[in-house]
Amino acid sequence: MEERLLIEGCKKGESWAQKLMYELYAPVMMGVCLRYVGNRQTACDLMHDGFVKLFSKIDTYSGTGSFKGWMRKIFVNTALEHLRHKDVLRGSVEIEKSDHECVEPDVSLFEPLSAECLFACITQLPNKYRVVFNLRAIEKYSYHEIVKELKISENTVRSQYARARQLLQKMLMDKIDNSDERRF
Repeated sequence: MEERLLIEGCKKGESWAQKLMYELYAPVMMGVCLRYVGNRQTACDLMHDGFVKLFSKIDTYSGTGSFKGWMRKIFVNTALEHLRHKDVLRGSVEIEKSDHECVEPDVSLFEPLSAECLFACITQLPNKYRVVFNLRAIEKYSYHEIVKELKISENTVRSQYARARQLLQKMLMDKIDNSDERRF
């Protein structure tokens, strides 16, 4: 079905359109929520909350720009609201300059790893690192946008992003090392 017709049906409150939109986008939006909270049950709750918000705000979608991008922002914001409520960034320390610099790894090393493996490693990051990593690396937020969204300093954002990347690289290298050991 054409996306425009599906959106129009949802704007009119048509249950068939809402059902179809849910069926089409629930798996992707579940992945978005899971990346932020790292817990399947909480992510499922957030996904449902996100669809409630989507259907209640769909009349504000102007039709310009990507609908999927507009929808994704609703789900990211739903996850961030939950994390703010849980005070996930408590313990973030103001750092004048990040003392952790990420060395760019040879990305060809990671080719044997699946997307599921990468996703699993991201969900294992500590909350404050996972949130910043998702916003910066996956959602492509600027540092300034993350500062505004999370209400923490830019130096803290940069530090947490660098630490998240380091930890993720270490986890991925450990997975590669463990898979190499199994081959012998």
